[in-house]
Amino acid sequence: MAEGPRPGGQHGETLLFLTDEQLRKGIEAMFFAYKGFTSDPDRILEPRGYGRAHHRAVHFIHRSEGTTVNNLLAILGVTKQSLNRVLRTLIEDGLVESRVGTRDKRERNLYLTDEGKLLERELSDAQQARVRDAFRAAGPGAVAGFRTVLEAMMDPEMRRRYQRLTENAR
Repeated sequence: MAEGPRPGGQHGETLLFLTDEQLRKGIEAMFFAYKGFTSDPDRILEPRGYGRAHHRAVHFIHRSEGTTVNNLLAILGVTKQSLNRVLRTLIEDGLVESRVGTRDKRERNLYLTDEGKLLERELSDAQQARVRDAFRAAGPGAVAGFRTVLEAMMDPEMRRRYQRLTENAR
């Protein structure tokens, strides 16, 4: 993508000079990649009448077992009303369990049920297969660069949340 490095970055790093057309192609590639990335889970969720909001909720409840509704709201960046609709469906369908908080009785902690864990695994397996194939095709250097680019695109608060999530998973 680079036309060539240019000196002048902070702390001696090299700046990457990109044309508007190169940036446009990168943005378009992200749109098409996202469509592919979400297509497998969409096919799995569609018979249940679920959408991407359900997928995201299941994913992050799995990643942070016992997370609070407020934490999930912050991660997903949706309205309370929207999240409540999604959670109500997942709870009624037996995929998510809401328990009274141990530290604060007003809080609700969220957990996947065994059935919820099976759905999460099916969704995760589909996306992991697609990403694994892409990473293998791109090579190790591209994998590290891709993650760096994604992290650099995150808003600072989202980056902090992402880093906490990945640190807790180790």
